[in-house]
Amino acid sequence: MPSLRDLVAQHGSKAAAARALGWPVTTFKDRLAAEEAWEGREPTFEVEPLPSEHLPIEELIAHRKRQFAQKRRAKEARKLIPVRVKIDGPFGICHGGDPHTDDDGTDLELIERHIAVINRTEGLFGANVGDVRNNWVGRLARLYGEQSTSATDALRLTEWFLRSVNWLYLIGGNHDVWSGGDDPIKWVMRQQPGVYQADGARLNLITPSGRQFRVNARHDFKGHSMWNTAHGPAKAVQMGWRDHILTCGHLHTSGYQVLKDPASGLISHAIRVASYKTYDRYADQLGLPDQNIFVAPVTIIDPAFADDDPRCITVLFDPEEGADYLTWKRAKWKQAKRAA
Repeated sequence: MPSLRDLVAQHGSKAAAARALGWPVTTFKDRLAAEEAWEGREPTFEVEPLPSEHLPIEELIAHRKRQFAQKRRAKEARKLIPVRVKIDGPFGICHGGDPHTDDDGTDLELIERHIAVINRTEGLFGANVGDVRNNWVGRLARLYGEQSTSATDALRLTEWFLRSVNWLYLIGGNHDVWSGGDDPIKWVMRQQPGVYQADGARLNLITPSGRQFRVNARHDFKGHSMWNTAHGPAKAVQMGWRDHILTCGHLHTSGYQVLKDPASGLISHAIRVASYKTYDRYADQLGLPDQNIFVAPVTIIDPAFADDDPRCITVLFDPEEGADYLTWKRAKWKQAKRAA
């Protein structure tokens, strides 16, 4: 913008210059006087130039591009996470429901029993769909006054649970991710060989025989139905997710549905897992019906059968029954292998 003095020379008068700017004449004259008062005044000091606290724009753009490239690599790698199964023959996954280990209504004895089954059974992998603890935060922190377990003991129980099994996958539920970036589960699970992700993870299990089985595990799948407790994961199949097993929890209800893709023949098993939190004050408050049928179903995967064969994946709703069936299947497989 030219100086006010230049504008006066350009327009021929102060009034004309003021009109050109849309200013009142008095305002123009006051600012012109201030401008003239500063002209010719030499400063009697000098400030050394100071470095900016910000990166030069060229470096900022280059940094942001590197950040995006890193995020893209991370996101693309997690679209379908490859997991190499190191044992041949039939194997199983025990998909545990919401533990809420610090809640007074949680059956810790049942959790212990299921952990023991997983750890003693060859070929049986442990998995969990999330909400390891109540993790009351914000306005919900008042609920610590309604449970006998302190926040400190809740963290101790969480660590015990996380270290009890080599988890194939463990999902961060809504209660877990309330911690935000300060998520203790993330740091404990860094010592685990399996996958930990907030909200959901999709795994591609690659067997020694070369067969691949996709497991799509989430804390919850979008979509609910009063007629079908497994509607969320079943809807995911119908909307295009071509996975062998889809599991979720969150609602503390059980549900199971089998679906077949008519184009490929792939049989998908949609499972909603209930919670180890057997007695729930919130459910009582809302009058929610008890739909807890199973809390840790086992999926037995037999690579000897094709994707369209119902014998490829068998679902049993009790871990001990599942472990017994898997043990029998593996013994039968080993016998056949020796005979060959």
